[in-house]
Amino acid sequence: MGLAFDDADMGKPRLDESKASEYIGKTVLMGLTYLDHNDKLIEQRQCVGTIMTFSNEKGIRIKLQDLDDPFDLPPDPRGIRVAKPGTYRLRSTGREVVNPDFLATWTITKPAPNGTE
Repeated sequence: MGLAFDDADMGKPRLDESKASEYIGKTVLMGLTYLDHNDKLIEQRQCVGTIMTFSNEKGIRIKLQDLDDPFDLPPDPRGIRVAKPGTYRLRSTGREVVNPDFLATWTITKPAPNGTE
């Protein structure tokens, strides 16, 4: 599960791997927005997990709470920021997350079906 990335992503900002210890083992609250190929909203999700990897080779791998499969993000720091202390409530479940270390927001646009634009 997560975002696919490949060599085409090489021109994007990269992670500063010397700071990996500042991320690994920390809690991240993610907001994910899924759009279709016409930028129409499909769904929005919120989830929380622990950062497992932080490298340019493997990307950012997150162990989500309540799920066995990890969630993979590309090695791009632009969607992650330090969270302000406080209690955050997940809209879909009402679950509260107290003092996460980081917030991450990503918009995922699905590609057009084959043969269409």
